[in-house]
Amino acid sequence: MAEETENENNLVPANDRIIPINIEDQMKSAYIDYSMSVIVSRALPDARDGMKPVHRRVLYGMLDLGVTSGKPYKKSARIVGDVLGKYHPHGDSSVYDAMVRLAQDWSMRYPLVDGQGNYGSVDGDPPAAMRYTEARLKKIAEEILSDINKDTVDFQLNFDDSLQEPTVLPTRIPNLLVNGASGIAVGMATNMAPHNLSEVIDGTVAYIDNREIEISELMQHIKGPDFPTGGIIYGYNGVKDAFETGRGRVVMRGKAEIETLKNGRECIIVTEIPYQVNKANMIERTAELVNEKKIEGIATIRDESDREGFRIVYEIKREANANVVLNNLYKYTALQTSFSVNNIALVKGRPMLLNLKDMIHEFVEHRHEVVIRRTKFELAEAEKRAHILEGYLIALDHLDEVIKLIRASDTPEDARLGLMEQFGLSDIQARAILDMTLRRLTGLERDKIKEEYAELMKTIEYLREVLADEGLRMKIIKEELAEVKEKFGDERRSVIVHSAEDMRMEDFIDDEEIVITISHNSYVKRTPLTEYRRQGRGGKGAIGSSTREEDFTEHIITASAHNYLLLFTDKGHCFWLRAFEIPEGSRTSRGRALQNIINVPKEEKIKAFIKIINLKDQEYLENNFIIMCTKKGTIKKTSLEAYSRPRANGINAININEGDELLEACLTTGGSEIVMALRSGRAIRFNEANVRPMGRTATGVRGITLASEKDEVVGMIAVDSSDTTVLVVSEKGYGKRTDVEDYRVTNRGGKGVKTINVTDKTGELVAIKGVTDADDLMMINKSGIVIRIGVETLRVMGRATQGVRLITLKDTDAIASITKVAREEEEVEEGLEINTDNDESNGSTDTDDNEQ
Repeated sequence: MAEETENENNLVPANDRIIPINIEDQMKSAYIDYSMSVIVSRALPDARDGMKPVHRRVLYGMLDLGVTSGKPYKKSARIVGDVLGKYHPHGDSSVYDAMVRLAQDWSMRYPLVDGQGNYGSVDGDPPAAMRYTEARLKKIAEEILSDINKDTVDFQLNFDDSLQEPTVLPTRIPNLLVNGASGIAVGMATNMAPHNLSEVIDGTVAYIDNREIEISELMQHIKGPDFPTGGIIYGYNGVKDAFETGRGRVVMRGKAEIETLKNGRECIIVTEIPYQVNKANMIERTAELVNEKKIEGIATIRDESDREGFRIVYEIKREANANVVLNNLYKYTALQTSFSVNNIALVKGRPMLLNLKDMIHEFVEHRHEVVIRRTKFELAEAEKRAHILEGYLIALDHLDEVIKLIRASDTPEDARLGLMEQFGLSDIQARAILDMTLRRLTGLERDKIKEEYAELMKTIEYLREVLADEGLRMKIIKEELAEVKEKFGDERRSVIVHSAEDMRMEDFIDDEEIVITISHNSYVKRTPLTEYRRQGRGGKGAIGSSTREEDFTEHIITASAHNYLLLFTDKGHCFWLRAFEIPEGSRTSRGRALQNIINVPKEEKIKAFIKIINLKDQEYLENNFIIMCTKKGTIKKTSLEAYSRPRANGINAININEGDELLEACLTTGGSEIVMALRSGRAIRFNEANVRPMGRTATGVRGITLASEKDEVVGMIAVDSSDTTVLVVSEKGYGKRTDVEDYRVTNRGGKGVKTINVTDKTGELVAIKGVTDADDLMMINKSGIVIRIGVETLRVMGRATQGVRLITLKDTDAIASITKVAREEEEVEEGLEINTDNDESNGSTDTDDNEQ
């Protein structure tokens, strides 16, 4: 029809035939064919032997040419020509480049080709032309080709159908894992890391012993990638991801040590570099960064590498810190790089993403099939030989008759037919007898035939057992793997170092009770609670921390090392911190600036903290609230859930008005009663239900009315237990406990009632705490002295009294802060009992703790 149309329109001569097609369909079809060809026949390795077609053809071509490890080297051009002419119809560079890589010990963890001549360098130098270099197979490559002539693998016709080539190699080595692979196909790519042969074999044996083995158990044998250039694998999360999912990012670092030269200068010596890093380019790039002032502190860079190994020397300037320079080298240069694992390989001709167990499974299944096929081949060969030997034995038993028959025959054909008829022999047996030499008729040779037949029958029986018993086949696989490990196994080259982000630090830290102290100038430290011994009430106290004259300890927090802390600044910002992340210090040490631990702005100070046990439990988050109060008497309530995802730079916890600042924050369950106290000695009690929950950015509502403009809130407590009493402390060391019930419940926003009788002797109110007899009290004054007393030593008094002296102060000293701590089972230091109604202190002094 198309032809008639064309003729009618006189477009083309009638004898030409043009078939119109849709170009879109043609492009789709052609591109799919091309992409499938690249995926299956070029870029991706087979999961069974870990080889791409070009590598398989190079190794098989070398075996075919007889260039094995025990034979002399042959010119690379000869090998490449053979592979091109027989199996790989592409450019010669594709074959030579593949062969060169198989010979480079910095590219392959276990090189498969033994190269002689210039095969390039780790500096990126190209290899010499193939006419100059020579090659032969390595011994380990012969293990990959082992038994290939025993019908162990399928063969296919080559490109011109003149020869057969293997579709896969019968490898004894898990080459996919051991040497890895990389390739870019169409729409997908693969990048597989090399591993240590000994570890991989141990893992494979463990898998054979237990097919249900978990990947985590396999990882006890196969620790991680093992790169030919050694180096350090920094961090384990990427390795774990790669093993479990087939994808992961492995961070690699060069091996570097800091040494001191004779002239007193420090230098960084790099002896191993990350895998696939070009050494010359790395050094050149580092020099550029030094010249651009992006990396400072390096005086000179020298490459002292030789045949013995790598040695790159970075000489450090006198004023520079070698550790800082090294960290900058890791950050800005290829001394630290990453290997993105993407385990895509062909399984039954289809690309698949494989985890560690999948790769081992594919190898074991392949090896199992090879053992079955090899056993069948050897059995068939043994049975053929046994059949011939049976014919020999029949002939030897009837030797005279056989000789007579042969002599009487006119032609070999007559003799053959005669033997078959007279003795019931097969055609093969009859031909073998006719081909026998006369020396085989001697007595010694006859005995040898009988011995060979007996041995052969044992072999046949064993081979049949192997074919009938899968357990026996698996035992053979394990024995062969053990042989390979014995011959070629070696130590790891890449060291695995856990990075900080890998570790769940709480796994390494005892969940002990600690005291966290924060100074007025925001220096912080943590100390085991046991360092603070209890004293009798009225004691002189112990040195709590050595601080600068203008600094003093302002907050004392008791927590468990695994707790979370929410820290609130005076400007209403919230920061998140784990208790164990605070540096540990002795009781007398100064601590570390909080700005170095969390990103608190310099102009802000930590005013309040909340101890949180778990920030992941949604029910816990939704059923707990944070109540905050400010110096000007504002109060605000927000769900804890709003503070469960703080950022590194903090979040807004409350909107603070001009001239006000956040004072206190506490955690409640929603049913507490709030008591707020003023500096003027008044306090208010109201129910938490009177404060509705608000968003993070709200300002809040009035909690208490100040007595004057100079007055301010000194603290707030949330009472949720009938055992709780209200403890108030004045700045001159007086304090007292009062029942909560002494404070009548009112609406929020009132002026409150008197909580302590403020006089010149007592000073103004500085703190309010909710305490029970099970608590201890820790007080610290502005000069840094700490005293710890049991709350049960303070009797409960009325609201309007002035209280008793809790700590002996010098004239100019004053209380800085107080906190309650959990009771420890410790001995109380002996201190003289004093009259609780007496203002004078008779407490004993702890001389050891007061030595400066």
